[in-house]
Amino acid sequence: MNMNYTESEIMEYIEEEDAKFIRLAFRDAYGVQKNISIMPSEIHKAFKNGIPINAKAIKGFEDYTDTNLYLKPDPATMAVLPWRPDSGRVLRMFCDVCDENGEVYSSDTRNILRKAVKTAEEKGIEFKFGSEMEFYLFKLDDEGTPTKIPYDNAGYLDIAPLDRGENIRREICLTIEQMGLTPERSHHERGPGQNEIDFHYGKPLKAADQISTFKMVVSTVADRNGLYADFSPVPISDKPGNGYHINMFAKNSAGEDVAKYAAAGIIEKIKDITIFLNPTDVSFRRFGTCTAPDKVNWSRNEGSQLMYIDDTQDRVRAELRSPDAASNPYIAYALLIYAGLEGIEKKLSLPSEMDAENVMLPKTKEEAMQYAKSSDFVKSLLPESIINSYVN
Repeated sequence: MNMNYTESEIMEYIEEEDAKFIRLAFRDAYGVQKNISIMPSEIHKAFKNGIPINAKAIKGFEDYTDTNLYLKPDPATMAVLPWRPDSGRVLRMFCDVCDENGEVYSSDTRNILRKAVKTAEEKGIEFKFGSEMEFYLFKLDDEGTPTKIPYDNAGYLDIAPLDRGENIRREICLTIEQMGLTPERSHHERGPGQNEIDFHYGKPLKAADQISTFKMVVSTVADRNGLYADFSPVPISDKPGNGYHINMFAKNSAGEDVAKYAAAGIIEKIKDITIFLNPTDVSFRRFGTCTAPDKVNWSRNEGSQLMYIDDTQDRVRAELRSPDAASNPYIAYALLIYAGLEGIEKKLSLPSEMDAENVMLPKTKEEAMQYAKSSDFVKSLLPESIINSYVN
């Protein structure tokens, strides 16, 4: 599907394809997707002036001095929701959150990432991100309420009939492909009813948009199959947690690979930014269990380290393994870009492999909040209202 629509092409598409509803999507400070549906007659107004929303009711936007913020759709993000009827189609576009003057609101996390990308470009650095996200599938009870009964009892890379999630994963991959996304691999994970779908790397804004779309599609497809998709860090207390592994690539304007410098920058800043990568109390229960990291270290061998560096291919891949899906991908990628840039500019070296000093990640949410509160790095990059949402 063409993912670079213009405003006029959107108007044409609505007319020709009998689109009846347009979902304008955005995220709160924690990356939770919100949306408002408008009729086709409102689309011109949406592009010109934006559609009003109540800022005070959105997490991270409460400090906004006026009541209304305005959603202005980004036409390049238009996708058809494939599970809705062909007749009376439903479209979805991601939006910029703007103030009454039409300026993008400082706490709009999609714009925070856009600014980070622009900063990197001005310094001649291109980042790309890929993601590996895990989720559990649970059965619903007779009332349609989620239970903690896993959909199957399969294990890592098992196949049908043990793996009952095979058809669900296929439906998810086909659906997100229809929406213009590029899934790369899917398989059963270690936990009962636990699945993983991986994405090919892409430019940061598109990669973050993919994660927002992916979580919505997984939840929708699971529900259509009478199941509940759980992305939380530890869905079952004595089973493997859900990780959100972020793969990062970086090169400079001369085409040189600078991912190792970027990885060193991220390792240096990881304690400062952990609360944004792991924002819930439960996030910290995942650390140190199964293969989830709890130390600030790296390795060339896949295991339980914070950062896995693969330098065996034609380009270096740095995989950060601490984040979980409770995080906002727009904030996560922005902070990784800024930390990576520091590493690149200072030409930081990676510490010794599997760092013998055993520097630990924050053990609790409170500890992670304190690191962010006292971090000049964080204060210089994120709006006060976003920081307050995470640390107070």
